[in-house]
Amino acid sequence: MLTRKQLDLLDFINKRLQRDGVPPSFDEMKEALDLRSKSGIHRLITALEERGFIRRLAHRARAIEIVKLPEALERGGFTPRVIEGDKTDHPDPRGAMPVEASALELPVMGKIAAGVPIEAISHEHHRVAVPGQMVGKGHHYALEVKGDSMIDAGINNGDIVVIRETTTADNGDIVVALVEDQEATLKRFRQQGNTIALEAANPAYETRLYRDDQVKVQGRLVGLIRSY
Repeated sequence: MLTRKQLDLLDFINKRLQRDGVPPSFDEMKEALDLRSKSGIHRLITALEERGFIRRLAHRARAIEIVKLPEALERGGFTPRVIEGDKTDHPDPRGAMPVEASALELPVMGKIAAGVPIEAISHEHHRVAVPGQMVGKGHHYALEVKGDSMIDAGINNGDIVVIRETTTADNGDIVVALVEDQEATLKRFRQQGNTIALEAANPAYETRLYRDDQVKVQGRLVGLIRSY
């Protein structure tokens, strides 16, 4: 049996992976469960591991494999997914999404800064195959991540992010933002009034504030591809 908090955490991780293709940070888990400290999240994760619902992968920071869901969550549908951590030599985790014959090819439009913004995305560099179930309706493209400002969101330097083209975003979305028509960056989007905050997921980087006319949303993160 799981406690209410344990069940809530497992459900939150699963839903965030299904929505974004990347895991929530420990801060987001703490906020979602209304806990005062990250130590409470660590205790819940340990309890879930001891009960066989998740498995932490050795030598990888914040890497957790969801092994199973309780019946109450399974009724809502579940496909095994993995919370990725730091890159290391490791066999493909059970439940990793394979690239099958139904995969789609997307253009890789250059590199996107997960750090200090770099020059704006310009043209197609090459193409990459992604699982068909990763993308839905609309136009999509891929970008190679450069930098480490989004590591607490499970996005590492060298990863390929899959982006759905859109010009709008909700607070909390991870977006491709074009700053002053010159620089592109991958950050978490928040807007209050006429001010837009582009938040990193790494305490080493400051949140950058802009007027709403200085930022154009180019797309929203829907998936992530990592080579092992």
